[in-house]
Amino acid sequence: MINTWNELKEIQPLVCQMLSNSLAKKRVAHAYLFEGERGTGKKEASILLAKSLYCEQLDENNQPCNHCANCRRISSGNHPDVHLIEPDGLSIKKDQIHLLQDEFSKKSVESERKVYIIEAAEKMTVQAANSLLKFLEEPLSETTAILITEQSQRILPTIVSRCQMITFQPLSSEQIKNRLVEEGVDIQTAAIASHLTNHFEEARAISFDDWFAQAQRKVLKLYEVLNQNYMKGLLYLQEEWLDHFKDKEQIDRGLDLLLLIYKDLLYIQLDQKDSMVFQNMKLELEKSALHHSQRMLATYMEAILEAKRRLMSNTNPQLVMEQLVLNLQEGSSFV
Repeated sequence: MINTWNELKEIQPLVCQMLSNSLAKKRVAHAYLFEGERGTGKKEASILLAKSLYCEQLDENNQPCNHCANCRRISSGNHPDVHLIEPDGLSIKKDQIHLLQDEFSKKSVESERKVYIIEAAEKMTVQAANSLLKFLEEPLSETTAILITEQSQRILPTIVSRCQMITFQPLSSEQIKNRLVEEGVDIQTAAIASHLTNHFEEARAISFDDWFAQAQRKVLKLYEVLNQNYMKGLLYLQEEWLDHFKDKEQIDRGLDLLLLIYKDLLYIQLDQKDSMVFQNMKLELEKSALHHSQRMLATYMEAILEAKRRLMSNTNPQLVMEQLVLNLQEGSSFV
């Protein structure tokens, strides 16, 4: 969770600089468009900005205290002058924007400033978007709008033109790993999850998923039997793999994990051991890497990528896995 500008700076330095400068110069825009991939801190930044506008104990660097009544109410979604609009079902409807306009037309009992945050702004219906446009064209004094989106191209150009666009960059694997470790995830799981997705929330969900913890062990076991013989690989598929990886999404995740193992072998070959994901298996993988050439490791990885493509093209999952085991075993015989 991002609670301070310093924490935001660690993952979005440019965003932090732009917003901090606006606060310092008291030039907060009347409308912002926070755009970027899921999990890049857009909503957290919008809440942080709102706190900085209302905090009762703001320091000289515009850092909110997170303890005063206003900060606590904003955190809990109960501040009367800070409104969050989310999709009602699949979309944000015209009535939701009208209710917001009605609310903002009332005089505040606490301050003149009002903030509204529209999450998933690209999901506004045409009618809702047109209503919002009128609202943006005639902004009330001391009003700040923050639109949050992963797909800015789906928002009316006329709305975009009236907002200051701030782009949130995708998080690096290292940033995601460090944030996961801060939340109590062990460093090995954090490293793996951070290489499977660049969305922090998804990485966190993966890290605390019991199914995923078991999946790691089963993929490592598959790698071990693949280094033995073809029949053991097929037997393992029947007895354990297909019982745990039941649908295409789960099998695809398993293939991603298997791909990471072969990438680690390649990192060892290239003397880039610090880039390895499975650091807890470093010694075992170093021994295994001695038996593979870089050319064959590239062949293995292409076989896994081809299996992922076939899986998504509605090929029978069991056939995909059996063919992959065969391809990897054939590859081993030519090392």
